[in-house]
Amino acid sequence: MTMHAVLQRTLTRTLANQLRSYHASVLPTFVSTSSPEFTAKSLAMDELVGDLETKLAEARQGGGLKASERMRNKGKRLPRERLGLILDPHSPFLELSSLAAHKVYPESIPGAGIITGIGRISGRECVIVVNDATVKGGSYYPLTVKKHLRAQEIARENRLPCVYIVESGGAALPHQANVFPDKEHFGRIFYNMAQMSALGIPQIAVVHGISVAGGAYVPAMADENIIVQNQGRIFLAGPPLVKAATGEEVDEETLGGGLMHSSESGVTDHLARDDEHAISIARGIVGDLGSAGTTASVPSAKPEDPLYPASDLHGIVGTDVRQAFDMREVIARIVDGSRFREFKKEYGPTIITGFAHIHGYEIGIVANNGILFSPSALKATHFIQLCSQRQIPLLFLVNVTGYMVGSKAEKGGIAKDGAKMVRAVACADVPKITVIVGGSFGAGNYGMAGRAYSPRFLWMWPNAKVSVMGSGQLSQVMTTVSKDPAQHSSLKAEIEDQSTALYSTARLWDDGIIKPTDTRDVVGLGLGIVTRERALRSRRSMGGSTTWDGNGNGFGVFRM
Repeated sequence: MTMHAVLQRTLTRTLANQLRSYHASVLPTFVSTSSPEFTAKSLAMDELVGDLETKLAEARQGGGLKASERMRNKGKRLPRERLGLILDPHSPFLELSSLAAHKVYPESIPGAGIITGIGRISGRECVIVVNDATVKGGSYYPLTVKKHLRAQEIARENRLPCVYIVESGGAALPHQANVFPDKEHFGRIFYNMAQMSALGIPQIAVVHGISVAGGAYVPAMADENIIVQNQGRIFLAGPPLVKAATGEEVDEETLGGGLMHSSESGVTDHLARDDEHAISIARGIVGDLGSAGTTASVPSAKPEDPLYPASDLHGIVGTDVRQAFDMREVIARIVDGSRFREFKKEYGPTIITGFAHIHGYEIGIVANNGILFSPSALKATHFIQLCSQRQIPLLFLVNVTGYMVGSKAEKGGIAKDGAKMVRAVACADVPKITVIVGGSFGAGNYGMAGRAYSPRFLWMWPNAKVSVMGSGQLSQVMTTVSKDPAQHSSLKAEIEDQSTALYSTARLWDDGIIKPTDTRDVVGLGLGIVTRERALRSRRSMGGSTTWDGNGNGFGVFRM
C-alpha cells in the first residue's frame, strides 16, 4: 500500500469517527444497581452462569481421566492439547456447541465427542475440527455428525480453511440408521470437503490415530494431509473385518500405517515423528496457503469500550423471561462507546432498530422491546432493507413473545406485516448474527432470525427460552383441548424443559450458550469472521466474477 493510500485511509477513518460521534448518541442508563429487583435478578443469573461454567468444565474433560491416561500412555497428546498446539499463541478460539449431546444419549458423550471452532493458525482464521478419542474412541453419533457439518457450513459461508485433527473409529454402529444413509448424515462430510476444495477453500487433515471406514475419507479427501508414524492408521476396514471378508491376516501398521501410506499408497503427503511434529507441519501448510482465504476483515472504526460495565447485564435481564426490561440497557453495554444511532425511534416502539459499532465493526441492530405489532414489523422490515442495501451486517437481540393476536390486530394486517418482516429477514443479503437474551417464541422466532433463517451464528444466554409459545399461553390453550389437569401439568413441564437453552444447545439448535458478560467479545469475533467473507465477495465482484450489484432489492414480492 502506498503512503498516499495509507494517508487517505487514515483520513477517511478519522472523518468516519467524527461523523459517528456527531450522529450516534450515547445511550443513557436508568439502571439502579442497588435496587432489590436488580439484586434479585443478578443473583438468579449468577446462579445460572455458575451452573453453565460447571457444565462447560465437565465437557472439556472429554471422556474422563482413565481415557486420557490411556492416550498419554501411548505417547499421544490429548485432543485439547493438540488444539492448543495448532493455534497461534495467545490468540482467541471461538468454540462452537461445547455442550452438544448433553444428556441426549443414555451414555455420556461430552461435546458430542468432537471439538469444533474458529481459531487463528499461522495468522489465518480457520475452522478447526478435532476428534476427541477419549469419548467412545472418537466415533460419530448422530449429533457428532451434525456438529461436524455445522462447522463445515460455517467454513463454507465465510470461506475459512478447514483443519481436521483426526482420530476416529468412524460411525457409532448402534446408531448407524441415524448416522449413515440420509442427506445430512456421515457422507455429507466428504461431499462438503469436495465442494469446498472446488471453491478454493483449503482442506487439511492431520491423522493422529485411527481413521477407519468412512472416517478414512477425511484424510483421503483433504487437499494435503499428515500422518503420525507408528500411531496414525488409515484403512477402509480393520484387520478383523479384512480377515472375515478375505481370510487375510494382517496387522494394523502393515494394513494402514503411516510409513506405508506415505511411501507406497500415496494416501498421505507428510510423515510426522509424533503429535507435535505433525502439528508443526500443519501450521506450515496453513502458512503456505498463498492467496487462499487471505482477505482479512478490517474494522471500519477504532474499537471503544462501552461506558457501562457488562456485569450489569445480570441484574438488567435476570432469568424470568416474563419480566420486561429495556433492551437499550443491553445495547449500551455491548456497543462501542455505548453509542447508538436509533432509527425510527418514535414509530413501532416495541422494536428497536439502529446503527452502532462493536469492536470497530459497523452493525445494524434489531432488538425487541415488547410484542411485535404491525408498526413494529414494518419498521423492522424497512431497517433490514436499509442494511441490506448498504451491506451492513445485522445483529438480532431477541426477547420476543411473538406477533400481536386478536381481531384488531388481524384486521390491521398483522399477518401480512409480520410476513414482510419474515421475508426481509429471509432475503437480506448480508450476514446475520442472532443472540437470544430472553424468550424467542412463536413466529417471533422467525422474524428475529431464528435458526431456520440461517444466521451466520446464533448464540443463547443461559436464561434463554425457545418454544412455540410461553408456558402461560400453553396452559390456557391446553384447558380448551383437554379437561385432564394431570395432562396439562405433564405437558407443561415437558415443554418447559424442551424450551431451555441447555436443551437447545445439546441438540445444536444454536452455536452455544454464552455468558451475558461475554456477548460483546463473542459478537465481535463473529463480526470479524462474517465481514471477512464480505470483503472476499467485494473483491470478487470488482474482478467481474459475480453478478452481485449491491442494490439489496432481491426480496421477492411483499404483500401490501
